[in-house]
Amino acid sequence: MIPMGVLASHAHALVRHLPVDAEGLCYGRLDLPAGGNEGAEAVLAALRGFPARHLISSPARRCRSLADTIGAASGLPCRLDARLRELDFGAWEGLPWDSVPCPALDEWAADPWGFAPPGGESGAALVARLRAFHAELPDAAIIVAHGGSLKVLRALLAGMEPDLLSPAQPPGSVLFSPMR
Repeated sequence: MIPMGVLASHAHALVRHLPVDAEGLCYGRLDLPAGGNEGAEAVLAALRGFPARHLISSPARRCRSLADTIGAASGLPCRLDARLRELDFGAWEGLPWDSVPCPALDEWAADPWGFAPPGGESGAALVARLRAFHAELPDAAIIVAHGGSLKVLRALLAGMEPDLLSPAQPPGSVLFSPMR
């Protein structure tokens, strides 16, 4: 548990959904359910004492299920916001990563801001959605979302430019953003 004085100095709690059963698959917008509720108690314990006034979630099932658990424990109603969705991988959604052509993956790694998978979205589009969300974000919010969207949002909350190739926070984890 985090002491109340530490929590009071944080503006937002960023919660990544629990793990999914998708080993080796490319998934972003693919609406996979969480692999179970194991880990929810650890998330609730991490949030204990956080003075939340808002609960906002991606509409994906894997986020909504955890947000519903948080809402039941906290008494906060959950607002869904589609801007928190994960990056849309288009034609790659649901494919094993090893079946995505290597030249396309190399192109994506070389230009994560400009490259979009066929029928998907670019990193710039992801960041634009999250900038719009960030501009309207109320204080003291618990945000339940995905690795990519939370990585971008965390950078925006810190006043930094997002690094689209940096690692995402682990599934089922909670990170607190400092007050600005």
